[in-house]
Amino acid sequence: MTSTPAVAASSEETGPDGVRQPGGEVHAWLPGQNQTLCGLPLSRTRLRRFPHVRFEHSSTDMLTEADPVGWICPRCLAATGGRRDRKQKRGWAPTSPRP
Repeated sequence: MTSTPAVAASSEETGPDGVRQPGGEVHAWLPGQNQTLCGLPLSRTRLRRFPHVRFEHSSTDMLTEADPVGWICPRCLAATGGRRDRKQKRGWAPTSPRP
């Protein structure tokens, strides 16, 4: 099992290189688990797994009509938000800590 989230999506498209790519509704999923990071069961929601595609979306991503991805789960974005920079443990730094 890996700790790098991959993509689970509601539909798929074939890219120009012939590799399947996610489309539609996109969620983060850890390979080896049976649910997305937001808690949706993969089998009941019929989400397709894309273990070869890393979930590298951020809350500032802008989707257009040309994108095959129509919606990115905000709960999955929040769940993966702390995984971006593993060197810094916190999103803030104490400026004047008490003795």
